[in-house]
Amino acid sequence: MVGGGPAGVMAGYLLARNGVDVTVLEKHGDFFRDFRGDTVHPSTLEVLAELGILEEFLKLPHQEIESVGGVFGDFAFQAADFRHVPARKKFVALMPQWDFLNFLSSQARKFPTFNLRMQHEAVDLVRDGGRIAGVLARGPGQDIVQVRADLVVGADGRHSVVRRAAQLEPLEFGVPIDVLWFRISRRPDDPEQVLGNVNYGKALILIDRSDYFQAGLIIPKGTFEEIKRRGLAALRRDILQIAPYFDGRVEELQGWEQIKILTVQINRLRRWYRAGLICIGDAAHAMSPAGGVGINLAIQDAVAAANMLARPLLQKSVTEADLAALEMRREFPARMTQAVQVRVHQAMARAFASPGPLTAPWQLKAIVRVPGIQRALGYAVGIGVRPEHVEDGAQQTGRQRSIVAAAVGFAVGLAVTFLAILAPARRPRRRTFRPDAMAGR
Repeated sequence: MVGGGPAGVMAGYLLARNGVDVTVLEKHGDFFRDFRGDTVHPSTLEVLAELGILEEFLKLPHQEIESVGGVFGDFAFQAADFRHVPARKKFVALMPQWDFLNFLSSQARKFPTFNLRMQHEAVDLVRDGGRIAGVLARGPGQDIVQVRADLVVGADGRHSVVRRAAQLEPLEFGVPIDVLWFRISRRPDDPEQVLGNVNYGKALILIDRSDYFQAGLIIPKGTFEEIKRRGLAALRRDILQIAPYFDGRVEELQGWEQIKILTVQINRLRRWYRAGLICIGDAAHAMSPAGGVGINLAIQDAVAAANMLARPLLQKSVTEADLAALEMRREFPARMTQAVQVRVHQAMARAFASPGPLTAPWQLKAIVRVPGIQRALGYAVGIGVRPEHVEDGAQQTGRQRSIVAAAVGFAVGLAVTFLAILAPARRPRRRTFRPDAMAGR
């Protein structure tokens, strides 16, 4: 298992739980990386419940988000309501990813067949004839070690060494945005829910971290260097323009080292596997941060991989047909989710075209009043397309899964409709929206 992120650690945990000997290679010495995907959706909480570790997980510090909303120009609205999703926990848990991974790996270490090697960076693949037979990795002392395996799982993210070494071709989908991540302190009277603020040709995402916000300023792709040339003072003014209630706090940004850029990508491998190798998570399908669903798609991939491959691995009989079946199962959810994300970015690009104050289109105001739309969006975001469930070696029940997929497909269809109406955003003609009007909202 190459990569100690959510996909790699969860897949390693599940396979070891089924008695498979697993080695997870993680190139860093710990899991601490700021500004990573930190939203644990109801679908992932359900997996933890099926494993019997959910209540212990929820003892860790976290925030519980039952709904998410946004502010489009001068219009505040609720988008997704998670309180009615068909899961035991009807909220999104916000938790730093390093806490999630530390917890999951500590649970996995209880199985004697689980082996986590930190500071082991994969540099190439081991080949045996036409089959991938393991990994070459650089260890803590910079020595190269060979790790042989019946199956290599590439779970090493959007810059995957594994997929590059295996010459797996990604299909790229143009993304017009990047994200600048930074921290800004939180006050008791600040919004408690996750808020997306769209105005003045900009968008600001705020994720509550109890005593601070993880803030994401969405910018047109490739403009970071121009923003740096304008200077920090100009960036602070940009943030205040869209979120005036941060007056007095933007001065916390004193240097560019406090600001991390996420170069947003949406891509998907044309083929996810070779003989002896398969990619999952961002290595197979890099997701945008839109909806915060990347970590949860990765977890679903890991669950499906364990369900479908544990028995062949125990029997040492994994075939290309097994790997093709896993790709086929998980490609549909990736396709559907990425289609929604691409539509979101198209809408965002149009919002960037209006540098002045925005007013929400009538379509947005109308659709958020449609009965059940917030529940449908909550299902689409919180559960997703084709949710997976932990199965101890049992065969997948295709009929039951197809019913679930159809239901989620309907919810995602509603989500596409909802997001599509953001595109015709326009500037107000007669009245001017005052930024300070949002200060008390």
